[in-house]
Amino acid sequence: MNEDRLTPLALGLLRGPGSNARTILGLAGPPGAGKSTLARHLVAEVERVEGPGRAAYLPLDGFHLSAAQLDRLGLTHRKGAPATFDAHGYVALLRRVAADRFQDIYVPDFDRTLDEPVAARHVVRPHTRLVITEGNYLASAETPWPDARRLLRELWYVDTEDTVRRERLLRRHREGGRDEATALHWVTTNDHPNGEYVKQGRALCTRTVPGAGLRQAEHGGSVF
Repeated sequence: MNEDRLTPLALGLLRGPGSNARTILGLAGPPGAGKSTLARHLVAEVERVEGPGRAAYLPLDGFHLSAAQLDRLGLTHRKGAPATFDAHGYVALLRRVAADRFQDIYVPDFDRTLDEPVAARHVVRPHTRLVITEGNYLASAETPWPDARRLLRELWYVDTEDTVRRERLLRRHREGGRDEATALHWVTTNDHPNGEYVKQGRALCTRTVPGAGLRQAEHGGSVF
């Protein structure tokens, strides 16, 4: 599997100068690239080598605005676009993760069944050494994303062919209850422009890693 050769790179972040500090690794990439699948795999592999709780998962999707807030802002039709995230709240949590080594830090996620963000699904423990965070917009040049990048040891761009991403996204939306026509419309009018925006930040990433060929978790992955 493609991600197996990436596990040693993630483990390498825990070695050498500064290895006593908590390390945050970011994964950026367009919708359907395989970011969440890779992040979860790396967390599991680091825990297998280093021990339970030594790695933690922090998805940007946990900071998506609720349906009520999207409706209030008139952004329901743009769900998953940059403006539909609490980006400043995400940066604030990253700052706490980087600085607080004495408390459990609870991390929100997005529930695909509820189609809403949920609190405290994940936890960063005091002994956690590597936190892997992933999201579409970590490589964006717009405020406040550069503030987030300054907290990351590295930022990897997860690269997957557009045709593969498109099929993943169509399947994701169909499994979420949309019919074929609605799923295609959503991918074309929302996921595609969001993905093209994300691609502009690729040069700001530390390295490019493959996202094709990853085993997709049955119920995992972003909805965006």
